[in-house]
Amino acid sequence: MRGSAPEDEKRTPRPALRRSATAIAAAVLLLPLFAATPSAGAGKPGPGDLQRAFTEAADRYQVPRSVLLGVAYLESRWDDHGGAPSVSGGYGPMHLTDARTALARVPEFSEPDEDARGDGSRSRRTAPAYQAERATLPAELPARLRTLRRAAELTGLSPEKLRTDPVANVLGGAALLAEQQRKLGAAGSADPARWYAAVARYAGEDSAEAGTAFANEVYAVMRQGQTRTTDAGQRVTLAATPGLHVDSGQAKRAGGQVAAAAERGASRGDPAGLECPWTVACESVPAPYEEFGDDDYGNHDLADRPRDQRVSTIVIHDTEGSWETTLRLIKDPKYVSWHYTIRSSDGLIAQHVPTKDVGWHSGNWYVNAHSVGIEHEGFLASPDAWYTEAMYRTSARLVRYLARKYDVPLDRQHILGHDNVPGTTTATIKGMHTDPGPYWDWSHYFTLLGAPFTPTAGPRGGLVTIRPGYGRNRPEYTGCEKPGRPCAPHGSTAVRLYTAPDERAPLVRDIGLHPDGSDSTIDVNDTGARASTGQRFAVADRAGDWTAIWYLGQKAWFRNPDDARTAVNSRGLVATPKAGRTEIPVYGRAYPEKEAYPAGVPYQEVSPLPYKITAGQEYAIGDRMRGDYFFAPTFDVSKHAVVRGDDVYYEIQLGHRVGFVRADDVDIRRSDA
Repeated sequence: MRGSAPEDEKRTPRPALRRSATAIAAAVLLLPLFAATPSAGAGKPGPGDLQRAFTEAADRYQVPRSVLLGVAYLESRWDDHGGAPSVSGGYGPMHLTDARTALARVPEFSEPDEDARGDGSRSRRTAPAYQAERATLPAELPARLRTLRRAAELTGLSPEKLRTDPVANVLGGAALLAEQQRKLGAAGSADPARWYAAVARYAGEDSAEAGTAFANEVYAVMRQGQTRTTDAGQRVTLAATPGLHVDSGQAKRAGGQVAAAAERGASRGDPAGLECPWTVACESVPAPYEEFGDDDYGNHDLADRPRDQRVSTIVIHDTEGSWETTLRLIKDPKYVSWHYTIRSSDGLIAQHVPTKDVGWHSGNWYVNAHSVGIEHEGFLASPDAWYTEAMYRTSARLVRYLARKYDVPLDRQHILGHDNVPGTTTATIKGMHTDPGPYWDWSHYFTLLGAPFTPTAGPRGGLVTIRPGYGRNRPEYTGCEKPGRPCAPHGSTAVRLYTAPDERAPLVRDIGLHPDGSDSTIDVNDTGARASTGQRFAVADRAGDWTAIWYLGQKAWFRNPDDARTAVNSRGLVATPKAGRTEIPVYGRAYPEKEAYPAGVPYQEVSPLPYKITAGQEYAIGDRMRGDYFFAPTFDVSKHAVVRGDDVYYEIQLGHRVGFVRADDVDIRRSDA
């Protein structure tokens, strides 16, 4: 995937829906791509028509073409998404927003059964239902969510044409930029450096800081340059201008301190109470820590990490709701909690819980105790409700900052999706959440993190790292809108796993998700036969265009042809059952042995999951840790304790989710080419 690394960088935050959330995109009548536009010409559009559209729009509205291209790249990477809206109601390459149209159809969903805290020593804490609130739009939407209507007024084009015709959409974006320049009292100029303030306001005028952070990213892209082929087959190029600078007057017009702060590249200090890199827009929306009812409290736990506990994991979530609704929910002490939320339209970050404290977000208390949870405005089961480049880039900057702060490796064993977090026990597996789902672009995300997935071994390497081409990898899914109904075709981060090297063979089984022994399904929320980009697995076999990996205690096959690789060869450490053992158990948490618990702290049984690893199987290792348990059942922090044991565990890539094995049960070896 394209892009370059930024310089720097629960219970569940789910607006309660995860397992079967659906698309938000309103049903619109899609016009033929580039139709009814003189610049596109008659007949089938050529691969250079969108590039030409940027040139013509720039000329018509006297906006530098590089500015227009830079803004569109940050909004959409120049993709059209077939006329479907983003998660914040933005359409087309310029992300013209019409949220009321996009969100007109309320998604159908079912409540998941996950206890976001995931601690057996306390009563279950699940997120209350907020469906009625989620279904209501405010009478007056923020200006950033209704730019398409203004673009229609400025251009004389219909709202439908601006939503569905990429060329018209580019004209609308150019008209909006030109209007912002006029509002600022700045003359039109061919110099891109004089458009910084207008670019900042294009992202939305409700947050000057978010606007300047957005403009900083746009100008970084302009300096670097970009070339890519869009989802509609259009080849677009933005030439690099490495010497491009913004004068101080433009930064003042933008109204934000981020522009100057970004030059320092420092993290925010304690006065604001925020933990973010300077190069992003970040605000505080605190989650409450309050006691209520019969000794109940919410919505997180005070701690002193990393002194008391190592932060080893960052968990990526999506909100399954809008920005506005999500911020209302985090303020409810009876709801659940997470550390950050990132807005889709411009990448604005809200921090809710200090990273030293423990959020209730992953459904697994051991993971919660060792992780930071980041929510992204979005919907896992809405493939065309796309994530903006602005959100991907801001998230990558935040993760890089946190990874440096806590020494977290930038790999898929430590940067997990919520759908990679294991159930704590057999009983909790079916209720675990499945976000951010198969449409989150892990390959692009890790390229932005500066840690792209590349081969580390020869052609017969003992491990593989999953890495399909996102755009061309389009497995069928069902259940996005209604159970059993096909999802819209879309690029995916995941490959499907079969019991034999044949697409007609049954899918591999997940006995935890399907305890009756039935096969896995292609439902968008069924992770039982899915391997995701960046995950590393031990090779079990190869046959022609197919590769087999060890997965949930069985051999699982996926297509991996020479001319369209879906995985790259890797090396690393693997765990295998200790010599003489026919099988070993796998656990969903790395808790200490019974003898380690002091008086007053109830023993937490480490019950095995239903999966077994048998002799001869191998699993890639992600981390090594001593067992521990954070005891925090009360509002009174003086009664909290951290129990540390002698048992040592390894985290392994068990299936789509990770698992834990005891060091005493396995032998470790290096799997090299």
